[in-house]
Amino acid sequence: MRVLLHCVYYPPERGGLESHVHYLARGLVQKGCDVSVVTSRSVPGSTPQDVRDGVEIHRTWFPSRGPVGWTVHSLCSIPATLREARRADVIHAQAFPSILPGSVARRFAGIPLVATFHTSHFLVRSRTKRWGPILRRMVAAPDHAFAASEEIARVGEELAPGHRVEALPNGVDLETFRVVEPTLPRTRGPRLVVPRRLVRKNGVEFLVRSLPELRKVFPDLEVIVVGDGPERSRLEGLARSLKVDDVLSFLGFQPHEEMAGILSSADAAVIPSLMEATSIAALEAMACELPVAASRVGGLPEIVSEGETGTLFEPSDPHDLATKVGALLSRSDRAELGARGRARVVEHWSNDRLVDRHLEVYERLLRGHESWKAGGRTDNDRGLEKGMTRSVGG
Repeated sequence: MRVLLHCVYYPPERGGLESHVHYLARGLVQKGCDVSVVTSRSVPGSTPQDVRDGVEIHRTWFPSRGPVGWTVHSLCSIPATLREARRADVIHAQAFPSILPGSVARRFAGIPLVATFHTSHFLVRSRTKRWGPILRRMVAAPDHAFAASEEIARVGEELAPGHRVEALPNGVDLETFRVVEPTLPRTRGPRLVVPRRLVRKNGVEFLVRSLPELRKVFPDLEVIVVGDGPERSRLEGLARSLKVDDVLSFLGFQPHEEMAGILSSADAAVIPSLMEATSIAALEAMACELPVAASRVGGLPEIVSEGETGTLFEPSDPHDLATKVGALLSRSDRAELGARGRARVVEHWSNDRLVDRHLEVYERLLRGHESWKAGGRTDNDRGLEKGMTRSVGG
């Protein structure tokens, strides 16, 4: 089977979406598929074409980050998408900016279109007058739709009644993410790891604001933030102003292959997001047998079980965060929580299970290919193209 994936971002970009698409592509190759990816040159110096782990990568021009930049990239990537679609059996649009080029490719190449809705930003934009009608067409566009969380799936179905959206949380590479030899030297006190990109929606500010209270209970506490982003200098300044900069270390971005050693060096992971679909970072921590403390938002309560694999706290609430994390660190059965967390990931969220479900859907669509192939361009395709083009101009 020849599979074409379209995604705005792809490694060497770092993030949950990027990891998901990378592991899906690699897993499909391991199952015997020919896989190509159309993505963007969002990372300066990235090459227009590349091959990684058997995946052909085709990178197109990328103007800027944000809705306008994503839309412009979506339009400009259509020629490359059409070219690759002519030798594909199925095209899979990863997130909303990929649906327009995917829909155009379906029309001209006559192949099924699958889409996955990832981002929690969708939940916000779906309520606006400007984006609601456009997102409705996008939800209705694919022949099969996945969502990264139950919440995104529910909102998608509410937007486009009669169109089913299957909740399928992102998967974890269990060979990479497991308990390994710790790579950080052991300290006297407990250690928290915060694997988060430093952007506002990831809520690291509220973790920093919780530290004066947490340190009263755990004087030797150490907190390691793994990730980088535009919020870093502000967060470092906040830590200094709260006099907790001696507790907090910012490691910046770390290679993916180093993360298991870092996670295995900690006592618990904290995911303080304000918005979240399904956090791959939380799943990776659980796969490394770490109990997880996470915000009660988006898809996080679907994967972190209160009292069984970790704890949940209210978003943007430093006091509740400190209280719940403090209680977690005081538990004597953290190793049991971690073991249960890995068992849940193995059962529900392994990358192998994710790849197998994708293959089931692809094969079902291909079996029914002749029944819809002659249908040609639909009214929804026309409306989608018109709506997306209009959105470029604001």
